[in-house]
Amino acid sequence: MALTLRDRAVRPSRTRVLPPLGGDAPGLLLAALGVAAAIAVHQAVPAVPKLTAAVLLGVAAAHLPGLRPVVRGVARPGLSTAGKRLMRVGIVLLGLKLGLDDVLGLGWATVAMVLAVVTATFAGTLWLGRRLGLPGDQPLLVATGYSICGASAIGAVSQAAGSEEEDVAASVALVTLCGTLAIVVLPLLQHPLGLDASGFGRWVGAGVHDVGQVVATAQSGGAGALREAVLVKLMRVVLLAPLVAGVAVAVRRSHRRAGTEPATGKRPPLVPLFVAGFLAMIALRTTGVLPERALALAGDAQELLLAAALFGLGSAVHLPTVVRTGGRLALLGLGSWVVVAGVSYAGVLATT
Repeated sequence: MALTLRDRAVRPSRTRVLPPLGGDAPGLLLAALGVAAAIAVHQAVPAVPKLTAAVLLGVAAAHLPGLRPVVRGVARPGLSTAGKRLMRVGIVLLGLKLGLDDVLGLGWATVAMVLAVVTATFAGTLWLGRRLGLPGDQPLLVATGYSICGASAIGAVSQAAGSEEEDVAASVALVTLCGTLAIVVLPLLQHPLGLDASGFGRWVGAGVHDVGQVVATAQSGGAGALREAVLVKLMRVVLLAPLVAGVAVAVRRSHRRAGTEPATGKRPPLVPLFVAGFLAMIALRTTGVLPERALALAGDAQELLLAAALFGLGSAVHLPTVVRTGGRLALLGLGSWVVVAGVSYAGVLATT
């Protein structure tokens, strides 16, 4: 009898064949559905690129009453994974579209242009933010996001500076929103500003915040624009290393003078790993050992990964959060956007 009761006691647990769906799975599934919807939108309206449709669908999913609880709840971990890890894998695969001769073809004039854009944007945004009286590290974080690589740069610098979570959240929301708007706005300005595909790509690479947003914006100008944009953008991303190092040194000096120690936690890497991977793929493409079939498959995989990542990135935009940050932060975002777009445009004209 004891054996029979024991069997009955454990029998219900044996009927559960599958564990409950959790972790990244719901969000990744939602991202996959978003990619399928973006492909359908592109097929129905070819003028809307798949990557642009993906990010806009992500923003819509985050605000639709039926999907909003899912996006903010069970799907959030997977969507965050898509927006970060899948994005980086997609960017690494982008390196297979570029050869070393493409990189060397940019020339020192473009390098100087990128340095000028980053310096002017960072210094101008930091100055304006302090003049507006924004609290905490918001001026520093927004300046970093606009001048280097959006939310990723904000995260890295916030760790080095020991920034408050509220400052980080507000800065990420603002930079992500403005970078997402750039995907729609900048392609409309290409022809009025007299930019060819190469010039448009360089303008986007020098002026748009996040790497994925650069890809989504530049691909509307064609393969040539995308190649130029990614190369210029990766130059900006590499500058994250000295910027984070500089902020860390400044913070340590500040706390040393005040007699306190910053709670910075784990230090971020000075050079993002996906940048190294991107450069490695460029080197691999340059060798010529990969057949065209393999390059084509990698290109298809890269586009699907970036579409999933951009859907996740769009789903992170929370418009009410941006509204609650107040007019001063919005004014800083607008002013910084004007600076980076204007200096980038002048730099493109001066180097082409």
